[in-house]
Amino acid sequence: MAKINQQKIKNLLNRNVEQIIESTNLKKRLLKGKTLRIKHGIDPTGPKIHLGHAIILWKLKEFQDLGHTIVLILGDYTAQIGDPSDKLAKRPFLSEKQVNENLRNYQKQIGKILNIKKVEWHRNSEWLKKLSIRQLDELAELFSVQQMMARRNFKERWKKQEEISIREFHYPLYQGYDSVMIKADLEIGGTDQLFNLLAGRRIQPAYQQTPQDIMTLKMLIGLDNHKMSKTKDNVIYITDSPTEQYGKIMSIPDHLISHYFELCTPIKNKEIQKIVTAMKQGANPRDFKAKLAYQIVELYYGVKEAQKAEQEFNQVFRDKQLPANIPTYKVKKQTYRLIDLLFEAKLTLSKSEARRLVEHGAVKVDGQLINDWSDQLIPKNGMIIKVGKRRFIKLLK
Repeated sequence: MAKINQQKIKNLLNRNVEQIIESTNLKKRLLKGKTLRIKHGIDPTGPKIHLGHAIILWKLKEFQDLGHTIVLILGDYTAQIGDPSDKLAKRPFLSEKQVNENLRNYQKQIGKILNIKKVEWHRNSEWLKKLSIRQLDELAELFSVQQMMARRNFKERWKKQEEISIREFHYPLYQGYDSVMIKADLEIGGTDQLFNLLAGRRIQPAYQQTPQDIMTLKMLIGLDNHKMSKTKDNVIYITDSPTEQYGKIMSIPDHLISHYFELCTPIKNKEIQKIVTAMKQGANPRDFKAKLAYQIVELYYGVKEAQKAEQEFNQVFRDKQLPANIPTYKVKKQTYRLIDLLFEAKLTLSKSEARRLVEHGAVKVDGQLINDWSDQLIPKNGMIIKVGKRRFIKLLK
């Protein structure tokens, strides 16, 4: 039996929720204390989980705290296929090796939010690799081409005469079949996943199962005012260092402050409304943004790290001082082309990114702005390189 707490169930069904399909049925089962099997699938298309993903994980924690069974499906098979949801171009295949590499630290990251000892884990390759052509045809028979083409992204690509692979039509079939294999009572996902979530409801009756209820959650806006997405590189990862996390949150536009409080913190709606009212009356948004940054860092790293991140941010950005603890890099050569050093020291993800940042005036060496990416640099012991607003490194010889 699950716990029955009317106030928690009310919050569960409303906070950050966009839509519930069969809400009356779901509420009835929760109030009866029926232990539900709550499904969520995660495709490891990258190695890190960001705050947008975490919204669903925190909702799962609410269910877990009431005693429901959380069933996490790590989509090691579906990640290779690629989810077409909300994508306006065909996604490439990922290799099995790449997917397994991405998965390596997922449980540790998810453990920042959920009690992973109480989570039921599955990789969907357990059953999808065994799916026969006949079984796939039987799943496909449950859907029409018209239904698939009604999806917004497919419709737009069709109008632009862009290629749509038959393989992309398979994805919702696989996700729906996952629900059959774990006998899901409820599946939770983002609003962009609605078509895939509905696939489970369509497929389950064909296997003599009751259709799962569906809960979709609001989507988090990223640092560039678009949906937070790894492909857009507008993300805040839950594994970002406390100082990086704090700094990124301080960079969000002011109009997103209440949005982040609502979706990324446990602060009550009444308090959020007070913040909105105060800003409308002229209060400095920076003060609330600092409170937001502190709360999010505390959520993932604890009070001490949140205090240190706050102090570090104020030291660098308010007081214009260098950070207290700058990472070091031991140089291996007497001279470097600047972009080579930035890449080798892991200040950038690629040399092309290093070149772009130099050209945009985002790189300083010992406080001096560097404009030419091809500059030759003679490293000195203790030399400080700054990239953007938050990345520093000290060179050691």
